[in-house]
Amino acid sequence: MGKVVSVVGARPNFIKLAAIEPQLSKYFDHVIVHTGQHYDYELSKIFFENLKIPEPNYYLGIGSGTHGYQVGEGIKRIEELLMKEKPDLVIVYGDTNSTLAGALAAVKAGFRVAHVEAGLRSYDMRMPEEVNRRVTDHISWLLFAPTLNAVKNLINEKVLGEVYLTGDVHADMLFKWIKIAEAKSSILHKLQLHPGEYVVVTVHRAENTDDVTRLTKIAGIIMKASTITKVVFPVHPRTKKALNRLELLDKLRRCRNIIITEPLGYLDFIKLLKNSKIVITDSGGVQREAYLLKIPCLVLRDRTEWIELVENGWVKLIDVNIDKAIRLLRNPLVPMKHDSKLLGDGKAGEKITEIIRKKVLMN
Repeated sequence: MGKVVSVVGARPNFIKLAAIEPQLSKYFDHVIVHTGQHYDYELSKIFFENLKIPEPNYYLGIGSGTHGYQVGEGIKRIEELLMKEKPDLVIVYGDTNSTLAGALAAVKAGFRVAHVEAGLRSYDMRMPEEVNRRVTDHISWLLFAPTLNAVKNLINEKVLGEVYLTGDVHADMLFKWIKIAEAKSSILHKLQLHPGEYVVVTVHRAENTDDVTRLTKIAGIIMKASTITKVVFPVHPRTKKALNRLELLDKLRRCRNIIITEPLGYLDFIKLLKNSKIVITDSGGVQREAYLLKIPCLVLRDRTEWIELVENGWVKLIDVNIDKAIRLLRNPLVPMKHDSKLLGDGKAGEKITEIIRKKVLMN
């Protein structure tokens, strides 16, 4: 039996890992490394419990800090355990600091890298995520692209690794868990909500939380939206800290129609999302989850790496424009088309595992 190491550290990584872990464990000794990039319990352990992911073999406890600190500490600590474990392959997921740290640690130590969710591009190098995924793609051996557009990006950039179109592992997860979430999650009852009567908001990207002007405008969008409809706002720890620093969180709490919650587990969140009428977010993962659930999505950025969803009409880029946000809330999007296979057929995890099995075990 060969050995693979998966490096994760944040919510999007956990979801991708959960789509692949059951298949990988059939063929490999699968070692899970949690960097601790998301040190908050609600953003970490609850996902492992919700999604039936085995406890990590290693927890590195890197915690919060600057991007340079997280990547640097990650490289140092991941390299040490890779030299001990000596895997046949290191798998990294998405575009977080843990993704880049895992990929760099692996190649510098002489191990091959596979990148799940390769090829996405926003073409905005101010975004840490864009830097992370670009560098990771160019040092990876196996690149698993979720969409045809992602494949084209990798080919155009002449990456040296092998490129495969697999579909999006988020589709695997949603198709698998949404019925369970509908049956088991009591989040609507807990928050006293009815389907179709509320908007969901999520904010976590550094470009929004660390910019006073942008965050102030986002708070303005949330408050203005609450004059039209109920707003449910699960607050990310980084966002909570930034809002408190600007004395905006108390202002939001005082608005009658705004429900502020702690971060939610996966099952609660997808049930909340499925029963909403629209979502406002800066998250790439939430954009896809909304699309798969046929929920219109307003994105708090001026560009997105998921350009297919914009072209399809289900995602609108509003940046931090309050007037545009309110106009689209009052006159919701009514896209005419929905391609259920745009993000794959829900079997990306199986395809990725089979490719890894053939490349690692049969060569």
